[in-house]
Amino acid sequence: MDQLPVIQNIRNNIRSVIIGKDETINLLLTALLCSGHVLIEDMPGMGKTTLVSAMAASLGCSFRRIQFTPDVLPADITGFNMFNMKTGEQELHMGSILHQIVLADEINRTSPKTQSALLEVMQENQVTIDGQTYPAPSPFMVLATQNPVEMTGTYPLPEAQMDRFLMRVSMGYPSHRVEMQILRHHTRENQAVRLRPVATAEDVLQMQKDVENIPCSEPVLDYIVSLAEATRALEEVEMGISPRGSIALMQAAKGWAYLSGREYVLPDDVQKMVLPVLSHRMVLKSRAGLRRKTPEEILKAILRTIPVPAVR
Repeated sequence: MDQLPVIQNIRNNIRSVIIGKDETINLLLTALLCSGHVLIEDMPGMGKTTLVSAMAASLGCSFRRIQFTPDVLPADITGFNMFNMKTGEQELHMGSILHQIVLADEINRTSPKTQSALLEVMQENQVTIDGQTYPAPSPFMVLATQNPVEMTGTYPLPEAQMDRFLMRVSMGYPSHRVEMQILRHHTRENQAVRLRPVATAEDVLQMQKDVENIPCSEPVLDYIVSLAEATRALEEVEMGISPRGSIALMQAAKGWAYLSGREYVLPDDVQKMVLPVLSHRMVLKSRAGLRRKTPEEILKAILRTIPVPAVR
């Protein structure tokens, strides 16, 4: 746990720009510790891009923002080979995705074909260009944003793409007091640009290694599997949580435990991660929508039903 001061420095750095969103900041840090990707879904003007920029500026890692629009091609993301007429040879042009921290801004505004270009790199940390495989840099993290309300000119992310995200988070409207603070501290200059790195790529890799080595007891593993199984048995659920979702929940619980200063996982860590990690992986049947049920409501009901193990 020698790296905990580093995490605190990153958190404080982001807090200097993003006011009153400690919960969201902690979720992003948890995803970073777990080598996971995050989908930030919220209304325009809530600070999604500023949050990601502040996090990237706090880390000594390469950063690239990709503005997703309908004319973005898969080759723009992954890269391509181009024939150089002067040298008579093929030249490799690496895509925008091959950076350590990537902001996929308004990811649902690009075509499904371009969205699918992210599948390989988000799952396997590599891209394939003309049959040749190239590794993504380490650490590697995709933070995507999308507006859940506006539908015109958007392409909903398919289930396979949603499943690649460790978490889906939302910032939400600020309270009256917090919005007053935002107005007092507002300047025309982007504050995230002024932030200095407080952690290196090596720091991040070491913390990720520490999180990977945190043990999960048998009762906690059994609790995670029981929660996943419960989603598969419900009549209103079309697609329940897969083993990949169970693994994601275990990893996120480890990350939250590390963020809390512990070297072991409690059922409380699992419960804390259930909604951000599992809700976007569930697909409900149409009649569930007619009854106005949401994945979050179903997961909360499951949490009340499954017995919590006693862990010593």
